[in-house]
Amino acid sequence: MASHVKVTIPASTANLGPGFDCLGLALGLFNTVEMWVWEGPATQPLSIEVVGEGAGQILEDERNLILRAVSRVFEKVGSPVPPVCVRATNGIPLGSGMGSSAAAAVGGLVAANALIDGRLSRKEIMRLAYEIEGHPDNAAPAIFGGLVIVSATGDELITQTVDVPPFQVAIALPNIRLSTAEARAVLPPLVPLEDAVFNIGRAALVVKAQPYRRRLFSVYDEVVVAARKAGAAAVALSGAGPSLVAFAADGHESIAKAMGEAIEKAGLDARTFVLPVDRQGVRVSVAG
Repeated sequence: MASHVKVTIPASTANLGPGFDCLGLALGLFNTVEMWVWEGPATQPLSIEVVGEGAGQILEDERNLILRAVSRVFEKVGSPVPPVCVRATNGIPLGSGMGSSAAAAVGGLVAANALIDGRLSRKEIMRLAYEIEGHPDNAAPAIFGGLVIVSATGDELITQTVDVPPFQVAIALPNIRLSTAEARAVLPPLVPLEDAVFNIGRAALVVKAQPYRRRLFSVYDEVVVAARKAGAAAVALSGAGPSLVAFAADGHESIAKAMGEAIEKAGLDARTFVLPVDRQGVRVSVAG
């Protein structure tokens, strides 16, 4: 068993407009999880320290998502959980729609798997991440990198990576709080046939929206207009929001600036990012 591992996990943007729960793209913004096996008594509890984004807000006890993921790996292989300490350094903002919870789950799963010398495959890690998250669209790009198509129905889980060239996206994050549960709550249980057909067609075009959530974002229309005026080819909510992601061939800095200014004009603070697509996915280094 390894004694020290370090895992780097990319952020992700999911849905990508009409690809609800079925499309995810890994981004060049990262969390890291370092994990050590304690030399002390095995009766000591798991421990975690969180720095960076979410420090002081994220639970640092057995309820922590990373630690729950660690326990899940050892449960899967039928081994007792060893005493470990974890240091999580977060670069992905919490509740941003950029996959922070998926990154935590994937980080814990992959780090624990590295401790046991990689006994679980990436597909098995993907399955566990899906079980923990309840939806696979952020975990899949975090694990595999690049653009990933996901189909999950009941026990069936299919992932397919799509080769994409290097490119960037512009992201604007309004300073508002919105949970994935809140964003999902506004969605109807059923959609009209014509809406479903429209989304399927547009999702297919993305590879080769949900409009209901727009009402949660008072500045949505203004940001979209500003981004398109600045040169964006398409704009969508990133995952459940509140981040908005813009796609363009170039001019990403100008687009991000325009999006941020539109948010601030509406009286909200904003953070903006210009991020490359991450085509590698989760990385692992092992010492000892």
